[in-house]
Amino acid sequence: MDAPGAGYAFEYLIETLNDSSHKKFFNVPRLGGTKYDVLPYSIRVLLEAAVRNCDGFLMKKEDVMNILDWKTKQSNVEVPFFPARVLLQDFTGIPAMVDFAAMREAVKILGGDPKKVHPACPTDLTVDHSLQIDFSKCAIQNAPNPGGGDLQKAGKLSPLRAQPKKLPCRSQTTCRGSCDSGELGRNSGKLSSQIENTPILCPFHLQPVPEPETVLKNQEVEFGRNRERLQFFKWSSRVFKNVAVIPPGTGMAHQVNLEYLSRVVFEEDDFLFPDSVVGTDSHITMVNGLGILGWGVGGIETEAVMLGLPVSLTLPEVVGCELTGSSNPFVTSIDVVLGITKHLRQVGVVGKFVEFFGSGVSQLSIVDRTTIANMCPEYGAILSFFPVDNVTLKHLEHTGFDKAKLESMETYLKAVKLFRHDQDNSGEPMYSQVIRIHLNSIVASVSGPKRPQDRVAVTDMKRDFQACLNEKVGFKGFQIAAEKQKENVSIRYEGSEYQLSHGSVVMAAVTSCTNNCNPSVMLAAGLLAKKAVDAGLQVKPYIRTSLSPGSGMVTHYLSSSGVLPYLSQLGFEIVGYGCSTCVGNTAPVSEAVLNAVKQGDLVTCGVLSGNKNFEGRLCDCVRANYLASPPLVVAYAIAGTVNIDFQTEPLGTDATGKSIYLQDIWPSREEVHQMEEERVVLSMFKALKEKMEMGNKRWNSLEAPDSVLFPWDLKSTYIRCPSFFDKLTKEPVALQPIENAHVLLYLGDSVTTDHISPAGSIARSSAAAKYLTNRGLTPREFNSYGARRGNDAVMTRGTFANIKLFNKFLGKPAPKTIHFPSGQTLDVFEAAELYQKEGVPLIILAGKKYGSGNSRDWAAKGPYLLGVKAVLAESYEKIHKDHLIGIGIAPLQFLPGENADSLGLSGRETFSLAFPEELSPGVTLTIKTNTGKVFSVIASFENDVEVTLYKHGGLLNFVARKFS
Repeated sequence: MDAPGAGYAFEYLIETLNDSSHKKFFNVPRLGGTKYDVLPYSIRVLLEAAVRNCDGFLMKKEDVMNILDWKTKQSNVEVPFFPARVLLQDFTGIPAMVDFAAMREAVKILGGDPKKVHPACPTDLTVDHSLQIDFSKCAIQNAPNPGGGDLQKAGKLSPLRAQPKKLPCRSQTTCRGSCDSGELGRNSGKLSSQIENTPILCPFHLQPVPEPETVLKNQEVEFGRNRERLQFFKWSSRVFKNVAVIPPGTGMAHQVNLEYLSRVVFEEDDFLFPDSVVGTDSHITMVNGLGILGWGVGGIETEAVMLGLPVSLTLPEVVGCELTGSSNPFVTSIDVVLGITKHLRQVGVVGKFVEFFGSGVSQLSIVDRTTIANMCPEYGAILSFFPVDNVTLKHLEHTGFDKAKLESMETYLKAVKLFRHDQDNSGEPMYSQVIRIHLNSIVASVSGPKRPQDRVAVTDMKRDFQACLNEKVGFKGFQIAAEKQKENVSIRYEGSEYQLSHGSVVMAAVTSCTNNCNPSVMLAAGLLAKKAVDAGLQVKPYIRTSLSPGSGMVTHYLSSSGVLPYLSQLGFEIVGYGCSTCVGNTAPVSEAVLNAVKQGDLVTCGVLSGNKNFEGRLCDCVRANYLASPPLVVAYAIAGTVNIDFQTEPLGTDATGKSIYLQDIWPSREEVHQMEEERVVLSMFKALKEKMEMGNKRWNSLEAPDSVLFPWDLKSTYIRCPSFFDKLTKEPVALQPIENAHVLLYLGDSVTTDHISPAGSIARSSAAAKYLTNRGLTPREFNSYGARRGNDAVMTRGTFANIKLFNKFLGKPAPKTIHFPSGQTLDVFEAAELYQKEGVPLIILAGKKYGSGNSRDWAAKGPYLLGVKAVLAESYEKIHKDHLIGIGIAPLQFLPGENADSLGLSGRETFSLAFPEELSPGVTLTIKTNTGKVFSVIASFENDVEVTLYKHGGLLNFVARKFS
């Protein structure tokens, strides 16, 4: 049995998992001994992939040994990496799939079997970037913008009608609750539609209701607007092996990746190896929280992996982040996540791997870990890796992983030393740098009393509030005279007497906007409420309390976990779905409270779990407003004041007169995590799995071809067979000289891929707009370049169409150039088109750092289709240089210290050069101009693989010939 990949040089490392199993794996620890044992876990994953795919060409034995010698080679060598799978979203996925469809055409023309053309690795494509909000909750919208496509032919859709106020649960026939607005209790409010995974519930009666009309309307428009693209995706999923398309309405790429696509350990042809992924979604890093190595790359890198090539990366430094100690009382998961993120940002981990270890790691739930991993852009790391441990396995068990698979997964990961043990600190890897974060240094905080940036530790709250009373009126101060700071005012409310004073809480709201990304804080609030009610504690009735979750899903898990009734008993009843208290949409305080505040000139308080707390925002009579986590909102509501030291002062007393302190009812992190895993995670994964298996009705009924070759519609302005393979021959021809080439553009330093690649909306005066207009489209139907990435005619016309492009031929920013034979100033595309008709090759002159910025596939594809044969620059962004080679453009570099100015080049010359028969990396070439100048340049190929790809005319041609 052959191993997946290549692995020929290391077949001796293949072993059987155990005596009774037929599963095999590369026992990589045998290769390195003690060297392996000190490698960071993330580097071990790179090493396993290198061993398994070592073929002597794309992955050399030298690459394997460089990774094994990571300690001395980090930051100094480039290594290839073969990820186990690829994840695409629809905008970046469509050009890749169009290229594969075109390759099938080319292979057939060459006499090969087009059925053999498939991506080399599992590829998942999520259609999650096409949704536009044409209809929104409880509002009458204008007719939807079709943005092109065939929507208009399908007939116009009516906008969603406003919902009658008397039917807050929209009177769905399947809701068996009484839907009269009077049932909403003292904190009645308005409903907003629930756009979430199933189960969808009437939020007031917790009965299932049909999918919201808003969702269905938007999906209908989405399918109409993007019909051509969706039909092409469906064809791709039918004919290509290794391709799975997750249809619209299922979920966002990173969520589906985390909740459904992740394997943790791959099993392919009875071989086990670690799951790893690269993709075009910026949130790919989230999966590192599950022990899956992954990061985001550009579209052309993912396409290269799909075509069987590795991703190239500089062997990274790995920063070890040791977590120690235990969390302080009253600290929530959000406090921990933000505390760790802030520390990493301060330390500086830009461009590095981060890996977590230490006794404190086990205190982080998978939700915490994936949130930290997802925030890599906040602190600049490539990825943040949490090795698989017992917490991971328990999470996978809750998500429905097969028990037998879990057992073999655990056995395998321990065999190859990719499993992190809590107890064994002696075997921790060596890191480039170690930073230590003591979890007990992270303290629970609130923000206020007037600005969200003014953070106050909960333990300092009483002292800080007293200081605010004393300070002059300003960002924090209220300037209350010392003799009036102890003033109390009696009020009578609902037949009982109460005392109000400075610091009294009169509003408490758990609001929607910031606390739904991590369910643990909402569950913590519910658990605290349960314990408070069980202890006999209550919230004073004059306090305006409310609970406004962000979605029906939050209501569902609060209800299924059994805590919702306890929140209700404390007055935190669901008032609706949407922004409420934090934008001032709250019921007014009672007249009794209002009069007392005026009588005593009291600084009363509002406490909410939103993100805005400016003075007077909640209510004119509430001068101090504090932002707090949901459980602290409940705690301060029970206390009735912010002028309290939770560590030394009780919240109240129970029926026996015993003092009850906050620490007595505060839920432990273990309690919260357990409920989160058992109630929230299980429900979410179950819902997504059902959705994936059932599919989308519109997607299921969408007609799409199932032919071996895609039936291109010549009238389509979205999907078009690209011309990359037009001159493809069965065998690569000898490298042709570039003769009498004109300069298309003469550019300066730091030209970015944003200057080159088409992006954003299509300007009405652009070449792409003229093309679309000539095909009968109106400007309203142009859509964006992103939506039309499957049409090379649009994308080529959008190349170098950036209005900020500075072309030295013109001396000002403009997306234009000079066609020198005629002297005309034209759009870049129009000039290139004229040159092509005249049979004139083109080059680009540039300065330093050509192609810097984000990785963009059309920054290389576009110039190629414009007829550019070479770029001559002082230096390149490496990733973009690799892209140029991958598409068949020669990256030429001036000799050190030279540039166009020093050589006296105007760019108006014609340029000629020839390539030697035996082209080699870094060879020096000679360029001659029609003015008699002769100078040397470097052919900036770094290895034999790049030379081979260029000789084939690029990566696409190289792979197409392999299939022929």
